[in-house]
Amino acid sequence: MNSTNHAKSYAKVVNNGIQAVEEVNRLRNSGYLRDDIYVLAHDGDRTDRIADTASANEIGIKEEGMFDALANVFRSRGDQLRSKITSLGFTEAEAQFYERELDLGKVLVIAGKE
Repeated sequence: MNSTNHAKSYAKVVNNGIQAVEEVNRLRNSGYLRDDIYVLAHDGDRTDRIADTASANEIGIKEEGMFDALANVFRSRGDQLRSKITSLGFTEAEAQFYERELDLGKVLVIAGKE
């Protein structure tokens, strides 16, 4: 099943990397494609490790666009995270909520749509 069949992008906040891997596997089993599943943590290295372990994606230039990806070089980490989240179709208010959860050490799993 292609993620474009889903009416809205899906997001779930989980407490740790283990739960993130479990959520990614659950999403794959429900029909989302690997290319449509993203993980995001407050720390970039942690995002890398979880994405590698879960065989999920990180939000990059393809999703953000070149301008936002370049602008992120000069933004605070919180601004970067909100930009990444909104690039997948979430509102600024939703991005602020999720970014606060990431500040608390949680992990965000997103099943995006094209």
